[in-house]
Amino acid sequence: MTESTIPTGPDVIKAFVRTLPAAPGVYRMIDAEGTVVYVGKARSLKSRVTNYTRPEGLPTRIQRMIAATAHMEFVRTETESEALLLEANLIKRLKPRYNVLLRDDKSFPYILIATDHEAPELMKHRGTRRRKGHYFGPFASVTAVNRTIASLQRAFLLRNCSDSFYAARTRPCLQHQIKRCAAPCTGEISVEGYSELVDEACEFLSGRSQGVRDHMQSEMNAAAEHLDFERAALLRDRLGALALIQSQGDATAKSVEEADVFAIHHEGGQFCVQVFFFRAFQNWGNHAFRPRADAALSETEVLEAFISQFYESRTPPKLVLLSHQPIETELLEEALSSRAGSRVYVQTPRRGEKRDLVNHALNNAREALGRQLAEGATNRSLLEGVAELFGLEETPRRIEIYDNSHISGTNAVGAMVVAGEEGFSKKHYRTFNIKSTDITPGDDFGMMREVLTRRFARLVNESEAEDEDESTGMPDWPDVVFIDGGAGQMSAVRGVIAEMNLPKEVTFIGIAKGEERDAGREKFFMEGRDAFMLPHRDAVLYYVQRLRDEAHRFAIGTHRAKRKKDQIKNPLDEIDGIGPTRKRALLNHFGSAKAVARASLQDLALVPGISDQMAQLIYDHFNQKS
Repeated sequence: MTESTIPTGPDVIKAFVRTLPAAPGVYRMIDAEGTVVYVGKARSLKSRVTNYTRPEGLPTRIQRMIAATAHMEFVRTETESEALLLEANLIKRLKPRYNVLLRDDKSFPYILIATDHEAPELMKHRGTRRRKGHYFGPFASVTAVNRTIASLQRAFLLRNCSDSFYAARTRPCLQHQIKRCAAPCTGEISVEGYSELVDEACEFLSGRSQGVRDHMQSEMNAAAEHLDFERAALLRDRLGALALIQSQGDATAKSVEEADVFAIHHEGGQFCVQVFFFRAFQNWGNHAFRPRADAALSETEVLEAFISQFYESRTPPKLVLLSHQPIETELLEEALSSRAGSRVYVQTPRRGEKRDLVNHALNNAREALGRQLAEGATNRSLLEGVAELFGLEETPRRIEIYDNSHISGTNAVGAMVVAGEEGFSKKHYRTFNIKSTDITPGDDFGMMREVLTRRFARLVNESEAEDEDESTGMPDWPDVVFIDGGAGQMSAVRGVIAEMNLPKEVTFIGIAKGEERDAGREKFFMEGRDAFMLPHRDAVLYYVQRLRDEAHRFAIGTHRAKRKKDQIKNPLDEIDGIGPTRKRALLNHFGSAKAVARASLQDLALVPGISDQMAQLIYDHFNQKS
């Protein structure tokens, strides 16, 4: 049976109803191509799916979804809350086009006090919570985490060095000298005394800051009375650091110790959800999300679906405050409580401080969406200008800009920057380490050939001509490619394209810097046209300059990071067979890579995990020139 003759619609769905149980579960609606178009949960699978057999009177979106359904799959669950959690997981993984999709599902940073060591380490953490310790967060930005960690070091003198660095110390490091670490590594403070500092830090980050401040204040007064002015001054400085942390929040909450605040605004067919994180009575930042949803959906429906997906891989706080009352508040509370392992309350406050917090988030959502809509209109206008001035048949949806960066051919990298209707799409930026050994150092043309060959070869192999990113709507294939370079670079580009026979037409444009690198005097090179310039002070010219400058910035930044990494590379990384575990064992035993290099063969063989053969390999590596 061909794809065009596969039956779809209500009759297909009716065939499944007869065998469905009146029990909770999750269902998937699949089109003729085998793509999941919708994932839903139900208290009763039989009742919910029966509704789809009578599409008359249902919203247009649901009717289109039913008409596209050629097959259905079901998973029965024990409870409806379990079905809600499974639904969120499947939506996030499958990205069905008729569901509300959480775009920009970023991982927020946390502060971790790792307790798997006798002297717990204070550190920044992002991702899965595999390491044993106390996690505090989330914070909306890495900057906020770094700033808070720096203040916590001054307030509680906790170490932030690695375990291997800690084990190798024979005297206190600079952090102790500038009063940011108590130096448990060299016994400047006992393990018990350091544990008290850790407990105080945990108390403070858990919201019990007043008790910590009062205890520190009394200790300072007692030290002053006993004429121990050095300790009193240290405690005074620590109190000052605590005050600094508490003054850094954008807003404080007197009655809300721990909560996530969600507010949604809908305008121009788009949605914006603003999330504020309150922990320890402090605002730890906020982030704006733009979920992909049908414009016909209500704000309540979108917000409820958004929250289920938001907590699919995150631990909910004790309290979740919403701008709109969910349709199934109790079910949402049950599902979030199951994920958190403790009771979670979902509230839509009507008065008091909690309502003020929600209104603050709502105002931010409204302003953020207004800015996005204005920027989107501007970007669409500029893209239309690009199409007009460069003679394109259609307005480009995806523009890619390429640049190279190196110093005399060393640490050479290529960079790809992507832009579209929503401005720069940093999610789609890519870097290319130049790998070819046939390229003469400093050969920009050869580097560009390698970058474009790898980029479009992968694109041809991995995607169809009309694929796009479901979460952002950004096409996989570029409509326009800008190359930082003139006729020479374009010649290299033409050679690549001729060899690859691309299945989709892409317009390539070279940008040559103006005379004396003067911005505004750039020349443009295209296939079938003589070199030309854009009108001076034209908005599209400024836009193209901004695209080129962003690619240049990204390429240089990547090159510098690679160069810095090479400069600080550990000599042990150059030895085959030395992975993280053996490297850690060697550093713990000898203290430094230099000490490993000076070690005798017998001493190397004494290190746990280092065999005689491996010891010989390490010894030969450092002594082969002698």
